[in-house]
Amino acid sequence: MNVPLSGPRLWDSLMEMARIGGTPKGGCNRQTLTDLDSEGRHLLRRWAEAAGCTMRVDRLGNMMLTRPGRDPSRKPVAFGSHLDTQPTGGKFDGPLGVLAGLEILRAVHEAGIETAAPLMLVNWTNEEGARFSPPMMGSGAAMGLFTEAEVLAKQDPDGKAFGAELARIGWQGEADPAALQDVEAYFELHIEQGALLERAGLDVGVVTHALGQTWYEVTVEGEEAHGGSPMAGRRDAMMAAAPLIAAVEEIALAAVSATGEPGRATVGRLTVYPDSRNICPSRIWFSIDTRHGDPAMLARMGEEIRARATAIAAARGVRIAVEEFWHAPLTPFDATLVGRVRDAAQRLGIPHMDMPTGIGHDAVYVARRVPAAMIFCPCHGGISHNEAESITPEWAEAGLRVLADAVLETAR
Repeated sequence: MNVPLSGPRLWDSLMEMARIGGTPKGGCNRQTLTDLDSEGRHLLRRWAEAAGCTMRVDRLGNMMLTRPGRDPSRKPVAFGSHLDTQPTGGKFDGPLGVLAGLEILRAVHEAGIETAAPLMLVNWTNEEGARFSPPMMGSGAAMGLFTEAEVLAKQDPDGKAFGAELARIGWQGEADPAALQDVEAYFELHIEQGALLERAGLDVGVVTHALGQTWYEVTVEGEEAHGGSPMAGRRDAMMAAAPLIAAVEEIALAAVSATGEPGRATVGRLTVYPDSRNICPSRIWFSIDTRHGDPAMLARMGEEIRARATAIAAARGVRIAVEEFWHAPLTPFDATLVGRVRDAAQRLGIPHMDMPTGIGHDAVYVARRVPAAMIFCPCHGGISHNEAESITPEWAEAGLRVLADAVLETAR
C-alpha cells in the first residue's frame, strides 16, 4: 500500500508538541491533568480533526480519535501512547507513539485511502503516574484493572483529586472507558528506555512480552540508641537494612533463567526513623521492585529476599517484615501481531531484534484484554525520564514505518 508517510513531518510534530511544557534543559514538563496537558490535548485534537478524524473522550479523559472504515462489521484497529510526562521528562517518552499514530492518519487521509477497519488513535490519561499514582491509570481502568471510582478519587501531593482536576481542565468526557476493550487490535510505538538496540546497532525492537513484576515493602524495626553509646548490643535498624539492601542486587543477578537472563531489582525509596544524626535508627522502611522474564525465577527472588531478611533479623536482634505490595504477571503480546511487526521490519529492510520490555506501558495493560503488540525505538544511552532523553529522526521514522505497515496490514 503506497502511503505517503513523512518522517520530517513526524519530527516537526514532536518538536512542536515538546514546546508545550518545554524546560530550559531541553526536556518537557507536561504532567497529567495540568493546564499544559490540556494544551497538548487540544493541539492533538486539531491535528487529528484536520486529518479527517472524529474525537470521543471517556470519563477518565482517554482520547479516542477515529477515522472510519468501509466495513461496518469491523472493530477499530487502535494505536497510540501518552502525552503526559515526568516533571523532568524528555520529548519522546509517550509522544513518539501518539504522534507516529497521528502521522499514519495524516498519510492515509492525504492518500484518500479507506481501510476496511476504522483506525483509532488513543492518547491514554496518566501513563506516567508522576502526579497521580499509580501509573497507567487510564489504560488500567479501561481494561478493568482499576475501578473508575478509585481513579477519580486519587489525590496528588497537594491534595487535588484526579476527577476534580480532569473536570477543571475540561477533559472529562462521557464515553465508557471499557469501550476501549472493544477494538480488534492495539499497537504501541515507544522509545526503548534502555540501550540494547543502540548497542546492537539496530533500529527497531519487536517486543515479545513484558517481564513479570513484584514490588515489596520492607520494614526493619530495632531500637534507638545514642550515637555515642557502645556499639555492642545495639539493635540498629539501619545496620540490618544495609546488608538486606545489598543482597537485593546479589539475588537479582543470581536469578538466571534457562535462557541466561538475570533478574532485575531496585530499591528506590527509603525512610529512616527518627532521622537524627546522632541516633541509630529504630525503624527503616524501604521499597523493593523485582522483575524477571521467568515467573518461577521471579517467585524465587521473592523467596530469597524473605529468607535473607529472616537470617539478618535473627543475627541482629531486629524484626524485619517483607510485605508484597503489587504484582504484575508476565504478559505476552499477541503472537500474530508480534509476527506482523516482525514481518513489517523484515519487509522494509529495517534492522531489528526480538526483545522483552522490563518497563510498564499502556500496551501491557491493554494486552490483558485485547490483542496487542509493541515496537521499540532506540534512545541514546538508554536515557529516559530525563530532560536529556534523545533519539534521531531516522530512528523515529523507522519506528513509524514499521508501525504503519503493521497497522495497515491489520486494518485492511
